[in-house]
Amino acid sequence: MTKRAVLIGCNYPGTKAKLNGCINDVRRMHRCLLDRYGFPAEHIVVLIDTEGSANAQPTGKNIRAALSNMVASAKAGDILFVHYSGHGVRLPADDDDTGYDECIVPTDMNLITDDDFRELVNKVAKGCRITIVSDSCHSGGLIDKAKEQIGESTRPNWKAQVTNVEKPPPGSLKNLLDAAAPKVKKLMKKVKRKFLGQEVEHLVTPKSLPLSTLIEILKQKTGKLNIGVGELRPTLFAMFRDDSTPKVKKIMTAVMWKFLGRGTDGGILISGSQSGEEAAEVTPDGDGSRAYGALSNAIQEIIAEMGGEMSNRELVVRARELLMRQGFTQHPGLYCTDLHLHDRFIC
Repeated sequence: MTKRAVLIGCNYPGTKAKLNGCINDVRRMHRCLLDRYGFPAEHIVVLIDTEGSANAQPTGKNIRAALSNMVASAKAGDILFVHYSGHGVRLPADDDDTGYDECIVPTDMNLITDDDFRELVNKVAKGCRITIVSDSCHSGGLIDKAKEQIGESTRPNWKAQVTNVEKPPPGSLKNLLDAAAPKVKKLMKKVKRKFLGQEVEHLVTPKSLPLSTLIEILKQKTGKLNIGVGELRPTLFAMFRDDSTPKVKKIMTAVMWKFLGRGTDGGILISGSQSGEEAAEVTPDGDGSRAYGALSNAIQEIIAEMGGEMSNRELVVRARELLMRQGFTQHPGLYCTDLHLHDRFIC
């Protein structure tokens, strides 16, 4: 049995999407995998966007390559683990059981979608287990068509619920952006928390990338000022071509992808939030060097408390309870087959 991991942290330095704690989350998880779960250092790939060579940058191409290489090199009995900390975004979709394509946001904006994660999981060798933790907004349902064990993202009647939101009258782009990112006006807020017995102010930043911000960044990257919601996928395809998400390539080539069944064996997703929720980043006393993701921190606290001995279900239930006590409004989720519901977290 070989233990392999890919750890991804995106702080987006120099952009309007800037975060502070994602690399801290990755470094903390890296140490945990080494010390607590016995992962060999040579089998842990770390992609962060503030240091290292170009190959270590968490671009869409590099993330896909690292994930594909990990899955391709795995054999029956291997343990695979992925931890992502960064922005999440969701795009309207007409073939998804949440009503959206949930995406993670690489540092170059080359989105990776729930369909990509489903394709990745489908390639995992038989007898091999992969666990994905996504500390990001809108991460519920990030493995497309995975069985929702704990969560409120999958809605059987989602089409009736989102029709009015996703298909506004012509000319109402503002309404669509407002509906897709209803909490844009709350990007930053200060909350008081008990810390070492004293009231301190922590800066809480949602890890959601509003569509309006994504569009603005793409305009800056391409020099094109006419990018709207309807042009998002064509723009991403024009920018990244073969390196773009397979979902975009399939749409652009008018190929309809039909997946077989639901919840294939091996894929386990622990999401930091529901599809329609934001996940928080916390900056204690405004000190960016100490920033962390709320879910990532909760996982580490629970691992320390339980000695790493807890099931996937127990971890998510405890994380929900802990985040609620800490005053956060996000609700972590668990997506996997019944077979893995009570398996030990990671290994």
